[in-house]
Amino acid sequence: MLSTRNYVLTETHRFRPTNWHNVFAAMKPALVVASGDTIITETLDAAGTNARGEQKANRPNPMNGPIYVAGAEPGDALRVEILRIDPVRATGWTRAALSANVLEPEYARNLPPRDVCNWIIDLETSTVQLATPPATLKQLILPCAPMIGCFGVAPAGGVAISTATSSRNGGNMDYRGFTAGCSVSFPVGVTGALFFLGDCHAAQGDGEIAGTGVETCCDVELRLTLEKHRSIGWPRGELDDRIFTVGNARPLDQALQHATTEMVVWLKSDYGLSDSDAAHLLGQTVRYEVGNVYNPAYTMVCSIAKKWLPEKPNQV
Repeated sequence: MLSTRNYVLTETHRFRPTNWHNVFAAMKPALVVASGDTIITETLDAAGTNARGEQKANRPNPMNGPIYVAGAEPGDALRVEILRIDPVRATGWTRAALSANVLEPEYARNLPPRDVCNWIIDLETSTVQLATPPATLKQLILPCAPMIGCFGVAPAGGVAISTATSSRNGGNMDYRGFTAGCSVSFPVGVTGALFFLGDCHAAQGDGEIAGTGVETCCDVELRLTLEKHRSIGWPRGELDDRIFTVGNARPLDQALQHATTEMVVWLKSDYGLSDSDAAHLLGQTVRYEVGNVYNPAYTMVCSIAKKWLPEKPNQV
C-alpha cells in the first residue's frame, strides 16, 4: 500500500464571488482553503464592472474574497504565488490627464479634464492601444503586461483599510512587478489571514501617474502557502532575477524607509548579514522602483538582484 505520509494533498478552487469588498478587514470568509491550495478567480475592474460589461459592485477597486487559509495566525506570513493573469475582456479604460500631484503646481493648473478613455485589448496579439487615438499616438501599440493592482490580507487590530490605499497588509500598491511568475509574502494579521484581490491592469507605467493602468477584468490563478512563524513587517516578494520589499506610506521618503528597513531585516535574518554587510550590499547594488504615487499612501519597492546575494546559512 502506498504511503501518503510525505505527500501534501492540495486542491484547486474555482472561486466565483457573489459579493465584493471595498475594504481590507476581518469579515466572514467567502472561501476556506488549505495551505498550498490553488485559487482561480475572475476579477472586476476598478469601477466594479465585470467582463460582460455589467456593473456588479461599487468603486474603488472591489475585491474578491476574503479567502481564509486554514492554520494561519498572527506572526505567520502568507505567500501568494501569481501563476497566471489573463485578461478576459477586449476593452479597458484609463484617465486622460496626469495626476496633479506628480506635476509642478503651476503646470497642474492647466491640466485637461480627467475624462475616461477606452482602450482595445487584443487578446490574440496580446497588445493594447487607445480605441480612438489622436494622430500623434497612432503608433502607440503596447505589449499587454497584465498585473494585479490591489491585493493583500486583513490588517491586524480590527482595522478596516480602504481599497483605495495600502499599508503593511498590502492593498492598492499598483506595482507593475506583480505579474505572473511573481510571489509575494504578506504579514498575517488575523486568524485565517483573509486574503483579498482585484483591480487588474492590462498595462501600466511606473507610479500609476495618471491614476489608472489600463483597467480591465482578468482571470487570475494563485497559489496560497502558509509560512508558519515567519514574522515580517512589510510585503516581501521574489521574481526570477531579484528579491524585493515593499513600503507603503506618504510622504514618499517614508515609504522608501519602510521598504529599505524591511530589506535590511530580511538580509540579516535569512542571509546572515550584519548591518555593515547590508550597507555594503545595498549601497552599491540596490534598485528602487515607484509602485504608486497617486494613492493616499505611496508605494516604493526596494530590490536586489539574486546574483549579488550570498547563500543562506542553512544552505551551506
